Order: sequence, then C-alpha cells, then structure tokens
Amino acid sequence: MTTSELTRPREPQRAPEPKAPRRRRVMGAGKQMHAGPLTYVVLTVFAVGSLAPLLWTAIAASRTSQRLAEAPPPLWFGGNLFKNLETAWDQAGLGTAMLNTTLVAGTITIGTVLFSTLAGFAFAKLRFRFSSVLLLLTIGTMMIPPQLAVVPLYLWMSDLNWSNQLQTVILPTLVSAFGTFFMRQYLIQALPSELIEAARVDGASSLRIVWHVVFPAARPAMAVLGLLTFVMAWNDFLWPILALNQQNPTVQVALNALGTGYIPDQSVIMAGALLGTLPLLIAFLLFGKQIVGGIMQGAIKG
Repeated sequence: MTTSELTRPREPQRAPEPKAPRRRRVMGAGKQMHAGPLTYVVLTVFAVGSLAPLLWTAIAASRTSQRLAEAPPPLWFGGNLFKNLETAWDQAGLGTAMLNTTLVAGTITIGTVLFSTLAGFAFAKLRFRFSSVLLLLTIGTMMIPPQLAVVPLYLWMSDLNWSNQLQTVILPTLVSAFGTFFMRQYLIQALPSELIEAARVDGASSLRIVWHVVFPAARPAMAVLGLLTFVMAWNDFLWPILALNQQNPTVQVALNALGTGYIPDQSVIMAGALLGTLPLLIAFLLFGKQIVGGIMQGAIKG
C-alpha cells in the first residue's frame, strides 16, 4: 500500500437500504370470478320456478273456463286474454279497488317506514328508562297471531263508526313491530354514535339530527322495509275482507267477488289475479334498481 493511499480520506460507507417488505400473493387477487355452466343451470331452474306461477296465471287468463277443465291443461296462450281482463275489470270494479289499494298501501308504507325508523333510532342510540323492557314488549307482539286481534279490533272500529271506511284498514297497521326491530338492528351498525355526538356539539336539534343524519344513514334499510311493507299491504286479505265491503273495496276484496256464484269462471278469476299483480310488477321494474342498489350500499357500509 503506497503513502498516498494511506493519507487519502476514506469515503463514508452507505448504510444498506432496507428491503421492501415482501407482499403476500393472495390467490385470486385482481382476478374476476367467472360463473361456470352449473351456475347458469341452477339460476335458470330457480328463475323458471319463480316465474312459473305468474306464467300459468297469464296462460289461464287467456283461455276459457272449459279449456282449463280439460286434460292435459293448456301450456300456451289463447286468444281470450283481453276479453277476460275486461270482464274481470267490470265485474269486480277494479278501478275503484286499484285506487283504494294504492291509497291504503302507500299510506301504510309511508307511516310504517317513518315510525319504524324513528322508533328504531330511539331503541338503537338513545338512552332512556325501561328501554329494554319496551323493546321486549315490542318484539313480544310479533309472537301474537294476528287472528286473535280481529274481534276486538273490529269492535273498536265499530265504536268509532269507521265500518267500511279505508281508515279502518290503514290505522291498525301504521306501526310495525317487525319494522321497528329491523331498523334498530340496522342503525346499531350503520349509524356511529360519534356522528350523533358531533351533530349535537355543532348545535343541531334532535329534529335536524333525525333529518340530516339518521334518515340518510338509514336510507337503504328504509327502501327494503318500504318494499316489503307495500307488498304486504297490497296483498292483505284477512282484515280488509272483514272491515270493508264491495262498495268500497281493496283489490283483494274485489277479487273475492269473482269467486262467488254457482260455477265460478276460473279464467276470469285468473284474469283478475293478473290485474291485481301487475301494479306490483310495474313498481318493482321501476324502482327495483334503486332498491337493490340501496341494499348493496347498506351491505358495503355495514
């Protein structure tokens, strides 16, 4: 080693660069899953099985009662569909019935969603005395068969002179124990308590918190509850047939008149059932995308 090499200043050694952590490779990460042939077969079977009753109703509504009594039954559409639809519409008075049922089902849906959301929020996020007892009583009412309440409910409505009036059908179903429990369970997970406290710190009133915090957070569950409530109110038969008459009917009460007579016309009955089902199908076709999107949004947030 020479003198110049000994006197030359040594260069500082660089610290070794830390190695980047090795990422685990997750199987299937970044890859889109594709359905196999078996999946399409199973989905097709379930879809056909679900649509079969509706398809048979449409086929029977397009035939005559004599053809429906023959064997084998018809498997395709006939030429009497519009004639049977017109007969069912006139005999059952479905114009008034459709209007009444839309009013009844819409009012029940709005009331159930509104009151169930408020009650569910109270049980989920507010602290008050006897909240657990009241919740147990609310859930306990779901275990009582609705048939047991028919007689006292009818006597009560008679004392109010509400017989054969639409409020007789609307009032007893404006609040739902199932809806209250459903909204409570959803809001426990979807609505952080910190968000409510932050709104209170900012000076928001209880009404403003409900409108600007609770309702937006509960919107997916409200959409699902509204759809279920509307379908149940539209198809309700037991209480409306007892509380209303043929002069002021709902759809189910009006359709009951088609089954009377010595020999009921099965094709006309099926035509009436098809007319009573069409509004539900149209509502789902118009709002089904928003409802499913609300469900998926709630699932992602949860």
